[in-house]
Amino acid sequence: MTAPVVVAARRTPIGTAGKALREVTVDQLAAPVLSAVVDDVWPLTAMRPVDDVVLGNCMGPGGNVARVAALAAGFDVAVPGVTVDRQCGSGLAAILQAGQAIRSGEARLVLAGGAESASTAPQRVGAAGPYDRAPFTPPEFGDPDMGAAADDLARRRGVTRGRQDAYAAASHRKALLARDAGRFDAELVPVGGLERDDRPRPLDPAVLARMPPAFVPRGSVTVGNSCANSDGAAVVALTGDDLRAGRPGLRLVAGAVVGCDPRLPGWGPAPAVQRVLASARVALGDVAAVEIVEAFAGQVLAVTDALGLDPLGPDAGTVCADGGALALGHPWGASGAVVVVRLFARLVRGGAPAGTLGLATAAIGGGMGVAGLFEVVR
Repeated sequence: MTAPVVVAARRTPIGTAGKALREVTVDQLAAPVLSAVVDDVWPLTAMRPVDDVVLGNCMGPGGNVARVAALAAGFDVAVPGVTVDRQCGSGLAAILQAGQAIRSGEARLVLAGGAESASTAPQRVGAAGPYDRAPFTPPEFGDPDMGAAADDLARRRGVTRGRQDAYAAASHRKALLARDAGRFDAELVPVGGLERDDRPRPLDPAVLARMPPAFVPRGSVTVGNSCANSDGAAVVALTGDDLRAGRPGLRLVAGAVVGCDPRLPGWGPAPAVQRVLASARVALGDVAAVEIVEAFAGQVLAVTDALGLDPLGPDAGTVCADGGALALGHPWGASGAVVVVRLFARLVRGGAPAGTLGLATAAIGGGMGVAGLFEVVR
């Protein structure tokens, strides 16, 4: 068996749903990123063809988005594709699945990630008429919408409105600094005329404080401390440690997908991270960079509190150091891959020494969490 290593990582700029990328379909989002990653790993692709394309997607048209995107990218017809749906964790789950194929020896070079077009997601129609989404759980498990569930989680874990607003403002501030400093440039693949993330903006704390609850009467979760529905794609290339030919990258040390209370789906990253760390026999204090899908500030803070992290204090440079989904946007099926692209940028492109550890994690509708632990190799 050989350890899987991420040797390239790219993403589109993330566009707010209904804006710049509103007419770009999900396969059209993914195809140019797949092409860019193949170019990045040349000449590995001259020595070894791509064995598979694994993409996360949860609200698209069906029809195996990964296969459609691979063909649209100009890949040989011999390259297959498979589409993974673990809701907001789909992109990271796809990367873990690709890593398993590399580790087992069934594949030697796999492209994995996710893509989502909230703008072009089809309307769903059932026997009772149109509906917004499929159930995350059977009715007896509550099946809450993610916003209401995030509000409930924040209340139960004692996460105040003030902290949520402060975290959201910090995410935007970090993203603006990173964008202006060019820290996103090397990972971006322009698409649909969009060359940079369109959402990060200065947030006035006084304006945030006046925003009404968005999901629950007298709740603490607002539009200001929540992510935006978005369009985007992210892809990484994984190969075996024995095939990377000296390329620096992120070795996948351990991954996990776990279940939790379906009524509190935002809690999933906490047990997922704990399982990954236990599997790798690593303490969280040994991890230099943490990327969590920032669906809601209250959900992120509930998880980081439980893990012993303070992203509004001493761990601000560890947790989503360049901002996250609150600032950049949340293209559901892609976001789990976006956090791995961000880890690659922070640690590999950023020059972190070999052995540096990074963690990626996401909450999943229906009561699940996914996490992956990565180590820099040089």
